[in-house]
Amino acid sequence: MQVRIEDTCTACGLCCETCPEVFSLGDVIAEVIGDEVPAEYEATAREAAEECPVEAIVIDE
Repeated sequence: MQVRIEDTCTACGLCCETCPEVFSLGDVIAEVIGDEVPAEYEATAREAAEECPVEAIVIDE
């Protein structure tokens, strides 16, 4: 599974709190760590996407 962050991100940090193994805060918006989400973090990455207040996290399967 792959995830990406769209430019609508407000850098609120919720994704980083929910799944710090996959997301980190960049200079302007959140960023995805690595190219693929490790299988053990897929559920929390999905949770972060669902909870994103601006729906900036896109899951590509």
